[in-house]
Amino acid sequence: MKEGKILKVIEGPTAAGKTALAIEWAKRHGTEIVSADSRQFYRELSIGVARPSPEELAEVPHHFIACKSIEDYYSVSLYEQEALALLETLFERHDVVVLCGGSGLYVNALCNGIDDLPDPSPALREQLRKRLAEEGIASLREELQRLDPVFCRQADLCNPARLKRALEVCLTTGKPYSSLRTGKKKERPFRIERYVLTRPKEELRKRIEERVDRMIEAGLEKEALGLWPKANLNALQTVGYRELFSYFEGNTSLEQAIADIKTHTRRYAKRQMTWLKKQQGLQWMEFRDAGTLSTSNSSAAGCEA
Repeated sequence: MKEGKILKVIEGPTAAGKTALAIEWAKRHGTEIVSADSRQFYRELSIGVARPSPEELAEVPHHFIACKSIEDYYSVSLYEQEALALLETLFERHDVVVLCGGSGLYVNALCNGIDDLPDPSPALREQLRKRLAEEGIASLREELQRLDPVFCRQADLCNPARLKRALEVCLTTGKPYSSLRTGKKKERPFRIERYVLTRPKEELRKRIEERVDRMIEAGLEKEALGLWPKANLNALQTVGYRELFSYFEGNTSLEQAIADIKTHTRRYAKRQMTWLKKQQGLQWMEFRDAGTLSTSNSSAAGCEA
């Protein structure tokens, strides 16, 4: 690959405005957008994952949007391989490519690489999914504490996806997950510039609540109802669908389900910010009044939802 190629990465909490900024940058550079939002990969998920609108998708070419089925097995390691192959092609046409997404694990995999770890059997994956659904996150946390206390001291123990992945590796290999993680960064044949887009705390909270309201008005309940028969699939273990599935099962009211979506989305945004503040080499951008951006190289401590 030729020298001088740049991957411009836009990260940040959900509802911060990453999609609009990515489109603006892509148009400015005459380039294309690669998504790193792990839920926007799926064709069946649209309203509940805030997929870019048809009008937005028509403005510039997008990749990794609605390209998989919720019934397909997909992993961060497969994404790393496929996204790198795509970038090789895109950089033949463009000097700059924009990467946009809120899934930190996928962004890191593409930027830094991940360790080659075994995939679990479908049976083990389903077993852990059922345990999480029936016994709650504490059950996974307790077993992982026994199998890999080192990882538990380092990890976000409120992140069910991370806990499941660590347990999958422990139970598949018989070794602690932490012992198999090298943390060694892989070199990429392009320069990477990582930017974090944030909002003031109350503004982000308001944007989250207004976006959930728009999702409901756009038909999120109907979309979730059509997916309910497949509620056990891993792709549907996500905010916006789980709460409505609980409503369909008679465990809560529609009003409470909507309130829960807002609460859980705010918590998710806070976890995203916590994770981002631990990363190195990020440039922070905060939207302020009149849509202006202020930029710094230090974390924006007041932007949690």
